[in-house]
Amino acid sequence: MTFQVPGKRILSGLQLTAFQSSSTHNAIVSYIEELNNSVIGVKLTDEVSISPSVKAILEVLDKIEDVVKDTPPVDNKASRFGNPAFRTFYDKVEDLAPSLHATLPHLPEDATAEVSTYFVNAWGNRERIDYGSGMELNFLCWLICLDRIGVVSESDHVALVIQAFWRYIQVMRVLQSTYWLEPAGSHGVWGLDDYHFLPFLFGSAQLRGHKYLRPKAIHDAEVVDELANDYMYFACIKFINSIKTASLRWHSPMLDDISAVKTWEKVNTGMIKMYKAEVLGKLPVIQHFLFGSILPYEGPPPPSEAGDKNAHHGHVHEGWGDCCGIPIPSAFAAAQDREGGKMIEGPGIRPVPFD
Repeated sequence: MTFQVPGKRILSGLQLTAFQSSSTHNAIVSYIEELNNSVIGVKLTDEVSISPSVKAILEVLDKIEDVVKDTPPVDNKASRFGNPAFRTFYDKVEDLAPSLHATLPHLPEDATAEVSTYFVNAWGNRERIDYGSGMELNFLCWLICLDRIGVVSESDHVALVIQAFWRYIQVMRVLQSTYWLEPAGSHGVWGLDDYHFLPFLFGSAQLRGHKYLRPKAIHDAEVVDELANDYMYFACIKFINSIKTASLRWHSPMLDDISAVKTWEKVNTGMIKMYKAEVLGKLPVIQHFLFGSILPYEGPPPPSEAGDKNAHHGHVHEGWGDCCGIPIPSAFAAAQDREGGKMIEGPGIRPVPFD
């Protein structure tokens, strides 16, 4: 295989439609389903075999958190938007990427540039200082690439979800709270979470078939606290509750609606359908998708910017607040207690009234 640095290819609805029936789209959905099925009934605290490759991935993620600690936010008190120090962090990660990938077993040296592109882009957008489900998708694509090349295998799937992916989410929470990353393309209260989708998808898989717990249990604070260490879904609910007050009905109506579903199996299958529609099926997300040799683009060529009135600096704007249309302040900026609040996966933050 001849590896290549991935790049953007999609600019139009026609291209998006072609993508949805492509081998790359199918590969992403299949991989999500494989990881999803591997963790049905599995707790975050369960003992799981850690291969040398997964161990190396975890060490790479630890080093990213070290970079955050070595790159503190700059004094930016006048703004509730992203902190410029994130760009310094991003540049450091980009510089470190080749050496970090050199520690991964069985990764061919000539594959590093292609694979590491997904890794670097998984931490947010350098220019906009934001983060959303498209960047989360880059981390998933990084895992797919590692799987395709043979760095990890099917026997690693459980550990990739409850160890590697969950570690990535934890590091991202540190990034979000340190640099006040803005939600990228946020749907506001009509999204699951300001930043993430996959923890809810994999988290609902963990809960499938549970004898006692039902989706409505997310409204019981004691249950949420008790189960946050075992299940991603409850950990995400606890996290949301830690930075937003009032009920989920007000600040997270999508999660509130989902809690009325009778079984976790229905929640989980619904999450997969929703991911295909709301992430893989949305032009503002997929126009930023990176195609290379491992995840190739197979559709029609992009329209010329001259012939597309919606094209703008390399991509298309579609809808209010999508992509880089309207900046949205980080919830961490509102919740920050500079005089010392409780620690929630990052600098001191505290709940503030929902407004």
